[in-house]
Amino acid sequence: MKTKKGIFLLMILFVSLVVALDVDQLNNLFYEARRDHDIEKILFVIKAIESTEDHDQNAKLLTILADAYLEYGLWGVKPEEKEEIYEVARRLAEKALKLDPSNGRASYIAGAAIGRLAQYKGIIKSLFMLGDFDGYIKKAIKLLNEEEEEGRLYKTFAYIAMGMRYRDVPWPLYNYKKSEEFFEKALQLTPNYSNIYLEMGYLYLKMKDYERAKEMFQKVISMEPHPWLVKTHEEAAQKAQEELSKLK
Repeated sequence: MKTKKGIFLLMILFVSLVVALDVDQLNNLFYEARRDHDIEKILFVIKAIESTEDHDQNAKLLTILADAYLEYGLWGVKPEEKEEIYEVARRLAEKALKLDPSNGRASYIAGAAIGRLAQYKGIIKSLFMLGDFDGYIKKAIKLLNEEEEEGRLYKTFAYIAMGMRYRDVPWPLYNYKKSEEFFEKALQLTPNYSNIYLEMGYLYLKMKDYERAKEMFQKVISMEPHPWLVKTHEEAAQKAQEELSKLK
């Protein structure tokens, strides 16, 4: 009986919170969940939006929801569940874009989700997905306003995605110079984001420029985290330390 009463009270609390939260508050909650890799909070954001009437007709809510699913897929679920979650993120982002074609954040999310999904499709199928990935990420770079804090962060993410694309994808043939150019553009926008240095370190390893790789990995370890990407920085620092130990 107490259990049922407790569940009932939690349901009332959840509904009251959903009613009280607006789009900006939900977006801030999403940022907090991503910052801390907080599974409970990201699930709250997902449930809150999905419980909002007509959320599927609101491009902003759909964009936050797509972003929440993308992040949840990255660090909140078991490996065997990731592909399904990325599919949801892509579908929601594309739906947001149909409602608002000028939505740069949704364009980035759609491209990022496709990039993650390509890992599960095999070499041939993943190569066929490159066109969609390139289209969405390039559109995001064009649309996102770097004069705004959110736009600058997502344009940074988009530049990183393109840097990784030219570093890691064998078709067209690996283009390390172009990869470096995209990473440098990301650095110009958000020099305090450690993942840029981490990805550049991986690039220099591929180029067999081990001194510059060491420099990048050491930078990751020594720098302070971006205030909205704290947990991501901690994971990057751990990876950088692992790579440095291999280079000794």
